Amino acid sequence: MTEQTTHDADHDPRNDHLMFWLNGKVVAAQDAKVSIYDSGFMLGDGIWEGLRLYNGRWAFVDAHLDRLFEAALAIDLDIGIDRAGLKAALEAVRQANGMETDAHARLMVTRGVKSRPFQHPSLSRSGPTVAIIAEHSVPRVGRPIRLATVPHQRGLPMTQDPKLNSHSKLNCILACIAAEKAGADEALMLDVHGFVNTTNACNFFIVRKGAVWTSTGDYCMNGITRGHVIDLCRRNDIPVFERNFSLVECYGAEEAFLTGTFGAQTPVGEIDGRVIGDGTLGPVTARLRELYKARVMQEVGA
Repeated sequence: MTEQTTHDADHDPRNDHLMFWLNGKVVAAQDAKVSIYDSGFMLGDGIWEGLRLYNGRWAFVDAHLDRLFEAALAIDLDIGIDRAGLKAALEAVRQANGMETDAHARLMVTRGVKSRPFQHPSLSRSGPTVAIIAEHSVPRVGRPIRLATVPHQRGLPMTQDPKLNSHSKLNCILACIAAEKAGADEALMLDVHGFVNTTNACNFFIVRKGAVWTSTGDYCMNGITRGHVIDLCRRNDIPVFERNFSLVECYGAEEAFLTGTFGAQTPVGEIDGRVIGDGTLGPVTARLRELYKARVMQEVGA
């Protein structure tokens, strides 16, 4: 089978000439330069959010900015721009690239440029660095994703709290590499107790006897799409549980799927070589896809 990820998209020629937002200005790619001393490049010292554009509006932008500012407070980082300013920056990038729908933005904030190449935050004397990359992208609908369980875990709250959308993603990258070497597309990561947690890039759900299960959320990023799926289940009489469960219960599930801002709900066809259900998009996942699409359209006023 060919390799596939949850962020696959076909090439769009409009992306060959994009404009970006960097520190208060809309700039072309050749002018979007960040210092080699930037704390994000040097140490992964930064936070980010990913947003999707539908019908000229960034969906759930307030929820994303809530999470961004909460993360900034947690790492003692002054973004230097208020919510209105960040919304205006997103709108400027959208207009500069003629984007109306099917676009994805990555809003990134680092602690800025350091005076010396060491980790102490006080050495970040210039900044922060605030950048927005936006690109035209339609998620490619391919076969269901194959997962492999890996030994890597998301951080603990007292080490690197997984609820932070941090630039420091090396543990997830190592998990993804391990899964790829096992012949899978992405990694299924367990929590510190051995219960099923999340993947390296997305939140993870299974369906058993018509009920939707996901992890407790204690050791994973509590994704915005994840939250919408849980809420949609509750509002539409689909039993849903945030609970501890094991790989045994995954292997016997009727369906499995991933959630994330880019791919929304992505079906999983195989875990550790075991086919899940019949290996295709299941009826509960399909229903949640339609419910989520309707919620997005309601959010953007379509």
